Amino acid sequence: MKLAILGAGESGVGAALLAKTKGLEVFVSDKNEIKEQYKAKLAMAAIPYEEGTHTTERILAADQIMKSPGIPDTAPIIQEAVKKDIPVISEIEFAARYTQAKFICITGTNGKTTTTLLTYHLLKNAGLNVSLAGNIGESLAEKVIENKYDYFVVELSSFQLDNMYQFKAHIAVLMNITPDHLDRYGNSMERYAASKLRVAQNMTGADFFLFNADDANIAKAFDSANFGGTAMPFSLEGAENAKVYFEGKNIRVTEKFYEGTVDTSNSGLIGKHNQYNTMAAVGVAKLMGVADQDIEKALETFENAEHRLQHVGFAKEVTYINDSKATNVEAVWYALEGIKQPIIWIAGGVDKGNDYSTLGELAREKVKVLVCLGKDNEKLKQAFGRIVPIIAETTSIDYAVRLSRSLATPGDVVLLSPACASFDLFDNYEHRGQRFKEAVEKIVLKK
Repeated sequence: MKLAILGAGESGVGAALLAKTKGLEVFVSDKNEIKEQYKAKLAMAAIPYEEGTHTTERILAADQIMKSPGIPDTAPIIQEAVKKDIPVISEIEFAARYTQAKFICITGTNGKTTTTLLTYHLLKNAGLNVSLAGNIGESLAEKVIENKYDYFVVELSSFQLDNMYQFKAHIAVLMNITPDHLDRYGNSMERYAASKLRVAQNMTGADFFLFNADDANIAKAFDSANFGGTAMPFSLEGAENAKVYFEGKNIRVTEKFYEGTVDTSNSGLIGKHNQYNTMAAVGVAKLMGVADQDIEKALETFENAEHRLQHVGFAKEVTYINDSKATNVEAVWYALEGIKQPIIWIAGGVDKGNDYSTLGELAREKVKVLVCLGKDNEKLKQAFGRIVPIIAETTSIDYAVRLSRSLATPGDVVLLSPACASFDLFDNYEHRGQRFKEAVEKIVLKK
């Protein structure tokens, strides 16, 4: 079989290497420049590739096309493939054909990375033969080459789900559905929601779908009457059908044969959104047979991914938290809601059409200072000018941190939670978060 792979990033090169080991005739094409690390892998495996162009004739001579998730279905080369009835699939769909491992798949607009990392941590600490893959930044296909794992915990974006057809998860998790990437879905929430729900496709009664019963968009889109798997709703708001929920600090799982009560008192995760993330991960762990006490021990040792409500310093009784990944209003809402101390809030960047009104009540209650970090801060100043007592602005993250330190009193939290994209002053949210951490380190060293 001839396989053409479009995109030579992590997923594309991983799929190419797997295809080569399975005896397929594979060709890799990337319209952009290919990173040296990926060129080296392709060259080592003697896989032909091109960069800076798509040779249409060669690509359309394939029996099947695997495209990287960043390439939209509207791309001309994909449209040509569809006209010729050439199947277009994702890396996950392709990789799953070559393993008997079971898949635990996690998606959602927000929270999927934390939930994926926590789920993996709980299962690995319980001794399961499990690996991590997908949107987290690791190629599933490349890991399938060795085929040494019994389970994969896979983070899935909607873009990955769009080109998955026969794939089936053993356990699927849907955290939430809020407007995002709607340009890829004709500005249709219905189409975007349908993409997310593909995580639960092809399920049978022996498979489990954990979903947020408090999310209105999930409730609207999920057709429970025609669902073939076992539904496992989780809820913080007392949903009657919930099988995973909080009782005080305990998470209760009530699914028959998998019951459990897990104390989360020693978890370091902050905020309401992390209660949802923890419910989902604990629910998966119970379905995988992990004992309550083993889950509790693992919750204590979990460290979240960088830039997600990450504690990065403590000096003069002031806590510094890096939440640079919070690039939308909803993510900031969860950060403000979850922190109980007075907050000095560093926000700003490239506005994404934000409506800040939902943050007004929390800001009035908790934020004592707003430091606007960006080239254009007018929208932030207008939104919070009559709500937050002190507003300052700067284009220097070092100054933002120094100013926050000077205005903070013991017990305060200095929170970087921008609500905006980073591209006016930084390369990306990781760069912004790293620069914040470096600025905080200077403060901590002087304490």
